[in-house]
Amino acid sequence: MKKSFLILVSILFCSGLLSYAGANSKTIENLKAAFKGESTASAKYAAFAEKAKAEGYTQIAIMFTATSKAEAVHAANHKSVLVKLGQKPDEVKPEFTVKSTKENLEDALKGESYEIATMYPEFISSGKSEDVKDAVKSFTWARDTEKKHQQYYQNAINALSANKVTSLPETYWVCPKCGNTFDAAKPSMECSFCMTKYDKFERFGK
Repeated sequence: MKKSFLILVSILFCSGLLSYAGANSKTIENLKAAFKGESTASAKYAAFAEKAKAEGYTQIAIMFTATSKAEAVHAANHKSVLVKLGQKPDEVKPEFTVKSTKENLEDALKGESYEIATMYPEFISSGKSEDVKDAVKSFTWARDTEKKHQQYYQNAINALSANKVTSLPETYWVCPKCGNTFDAAKPSMECSFCMTKYDKFERFGK
């Protein structure tokens, strides 16, 4: 009798998880895609930073190192939501190509632009439809940070074209909770996205 009861409880529990996962199936699919995308971006930007450093573009290398960290924060946030939903993210094996710094910047700009205009708006909409608030928050933090990264990459492309790379910022800060990124010698006293205090930010550069 006891064994039968435990089997029944197990079946009901698993059924509940399956029903819960089914109710949020699109959001779960999107979280997995976002986790893969952000994990790949983090590895890619770290490699781009090394290339920029090798080509003598110190400021661009610092920027890519900071944005790599921000993307890692986004990936961790997406993973955390997946775990809360009873899901295990797939193993990610980043695939990308490192070219010249100019080409790497253009690649990064293209990726951020897609996430801002298409990917994250769709993911946020699905998350709201399925009422997965944690996913919506994680997607929103990522999208809003990518908007800043998009501008950083465009500024770097402009500076590289004008041979004024040394005019780019030498210091960046990343919020460890949401990935918000600041290109200033000293950022605001708290994160405008998640209200994390300034003393928790990670500094990159001088």
